Amino acid sequence: MLSPKITAAIAATIALTLVAGCSRTDNEPGPGGVTVSEAKALDDAAAMLESRDNVPASETGTADNKKTGQ
Repeated sequence: MLSPKITAAIAATIALTLVAGCSRTDNEPGPGGVTVSEAKALDDAAAMLESRDNVPASETGTADNKKTGQ
């Protein structure tokens, strides 16, 4: 029979191996058929665009403002 310390060490090793196998890599398919890294990049781009929506149009200097003279 194995000692309790060895049994605990084996159980911990098995648990850590199972948990490590659950993590995703960046090139695995993610939501919507894109990879995990692509989904992260899309989320970052969306956050950047949403943060730009809070800036008034007069401060952005868009081409539309320049054409109309506003």
